[in-house]
Amino acid sequence: MQESRRITQRSASNLALAFCLLPATTRDDMATLYAFCREVDDVADAPGLSVEEQRARLALWREDLHRAYAGRTPHLPVCRELQPVIQWYRLPLELFEELLCGVAMDLEIRRYETWDELDLYCYRVASVVGLLSLPIFGCGDPASRDYAVALGRALQLTNILRDVRTDALRDRIYLPREVLRAHGVREEEILEGRYTPAYAGAARTVARRARRHYREARDRLPEADRRALIAAELMGAVYWRLLLRLERRGFNVFEGAPVRVPRWQKALLVFLTWYRQARGVSCSDYGWD
Repeated sequence: MQESRRITQRSASNLALAFCLLPATTRDDMATLYAFCREVDDVADAPGLSVEEQRARLALWREDLHRAYAGRTPHLPVCRELQPVIQWYRLPLELFEELLCGVAMDLEIRRYETWDELDLYCYRVASVVGLLSLPIFGCGDPASRDYAVALGRALQLTNILRDVRTDALRDRIYLPREVLRAHGVREEEILEGRYTPAYAGAARTVARRARRHYREARDRLPEADRRALIAAELMGAVYWRLLLRLERRGFNVFEGAPVRVPRWQKALLVFLTWYRQARGVSCSDYGWD
C-alpha cells in the first residue's frame, strides 16, 4: 500500500481527509482505490502531452486493470496494490470501465450541450467512485447505491462551479450550453474570465441542481448504512460548505483567491460528523435550506 498511501497523502484532497474517520484497514483499502482514481484522472490534465499521448497512457491503465482482473501481475504499482482490494471486495470491472470512460470524455469533449450529457459525465467520474466505495465501507443496503449516485453528482457539480476558471484555461466549459444560452452567457466571456450578472444567473441554475442532488442523497441514505457511510457523510458536509461559500461570493471564481473551505471548518466538520455518529444522531449535515 506504500505507493497508494504516498499518492493519497500528496493529494491533500477532501476525499483523503474523509478517510480519517475510517478504521485502519478500511482506510488503507480506500486509499488504494483513491490512488487509482487519482492517477487515471490526472491523465486528462497531464501537462505537455498531446491527446494521442493521453489516450495511450489511459489505455495502459485499462490494460493493467484487465491484467489485475485476469489474475496476472499488473505492471503499475497502484494496480498491483489495487488487485487484492478488487478480489477481496469483488469490485465490478464494469464500474472501473465507466470511470475510465469518464476520464476519456475529458480527452474528447470540451463542451456539454445538455444536462443529460453532463449527468452522464458526473455519474462516471464521481458517482461511480461512490459505488466502488460501498463494498469497502461495508454497506449492505441496496438503497445506498441511490445515495452514492446522488451524492456523487452533487459533489461533482460543486467541483465544476469551483473550477470554472481553471477549466477555462484548458478550454473546457462544463456548464451545459443549454443553461448558458438560457441566461445569455457567451462562451468567450467564460474563456476570458469575465464575471457578469448573466454568468451568475447560469451558475445559480447549476447550484440549484446541485442542491437537489444533496437533498436527494440526504433523503436516500438508509439508516442501516449510516455508520458505514461516515466518510461519505463528511464529504457531503465539506462540499456543502463549499457550495455555500460559492453562493455567498455570487459564484465569482474569476477574481480573488480560490474559494475553499478553511482548515478550521473542515476540522470542526470532522468532529461534528464523528460526534453525531457516536451519539447515534440520524442527521446529515448538508442539503438544508
